[in-house]
Amino acid sequence: MSAKNRLGNFFEDFQVGQKVAHAPPRTITEGDVALYTALTGSRFATTSADTFAHSLGFPRAPVDDLLAFNMVFGRTVQDISLNAIANLGYAAGRFGHPVYPGDTLSADSTVIGLRENSDGRSGIVHVRSCGVNQRGQIALEYCRWVMVRKRDPRSPPQPTCVPELPDEVDVGELVVPAGIRLNQYDTSLSGSDELWEDYAAGERIDHVDGVTIEESEHMLATRLYQNASRVHFNQQSERGGRFGRRVVYGGHILSLARALSFNGLANAFTIAAINGGRHVSPAFAGDTIYAWTEVIEPLTLPGRSDVGALRLRTVATKDLPCSNFPYKTADGSHEAGVLLDFDYTVLIPRRA
Repeated sequence: MSAKNRLGNFFEDFQVGQKVAHAPPRTITEGDVALYTALTGSRFATTSADTFAHSLGFPRAPVDDLLAFNMVFGRTVQDISLNAIANLGYAAGRFGHPVYPGDTLSADSTVIGLRENSDGRSGIVHVRSCGVNQRGQIALEYCRWVMVRKRDPRSPPQPTCVPELPDEVDVGELVVPAGIRLNQYDTSLSGSDELWEDYAAGERIDHVDGVTIEESEHMLATRLYQNASRVHFNQQSERGGRFGRRVVYGGHILSLARALSFNGLANAFTIAAINGGRHVSPAFAGDTIYAWTEVIEPLTLPGRSDVGALRLRTVATKDLPCSNFPYKTADGSHEAGVLLDFDYTVLIPRRA
């Protein structure tokens, strides 16, 4: 009998230049938005209230940027990372057209790099993924690299090709949503009166609050994005794996860190770019997540006096409050307890 089930792609199945269209597309509903809010606690005014968003020129409250990101990421898992050992990092990410409830997102990925590991059992696959709406407008695009198992360790190695990726997205490439106006930005409704001028390079913000991950919640969040990776769901198979238990999807940690950052960055109303990011260590149910952020650089946007940008580094930890801003040791390695090292750029209103 012919096999009709899909086991996902292994390292040997990828070739540089290969383009993969991912199935299925996903229409984002108001129910998805409500569930995302319930699972993350995100409180940013622009994505919480149609009235607030409309006052800025949006037709309605857009979908949270990381909900859109995770939805696009979820499209890619079956083809790119179903046999992954670890998702290693992100770069060159740029958000484009806002996503609204009712929009349908489709995704494709292009393989841009391959490198077999020295043990011959796995390799690193670099891809550039793109998510578009039903009108063909780019919602977001980003690069990531993932460690993928080989089907047969004895198979010959793939030719090595490691792409050169930028350290940051240039400010001239940042997309300000078309038609927005910030002269009516109401800080009494956003939850903070701190705007672009109130942040300085090198400033560190402890977001104070913590959130404990429950087993059912992290699996529900991952199912929301239709991420089918078995390491997040199948305790029977993971009992014999590296950690002996299910691993929390890294995108859920991203979303929790962003939600926690509201306390100190409430007016960072949209994410414009992902400059780089790394999941430093795994998280599990029962871990309590904390976060802190460093302002890497305030950025002015060409031709705009009403909105600026902040390049940020948000660090998420587990079971480790962030009043002392845990990050790296003297030798450059991340401190124990650090989960996420995320370099990204947000848009924030300027004072008139």
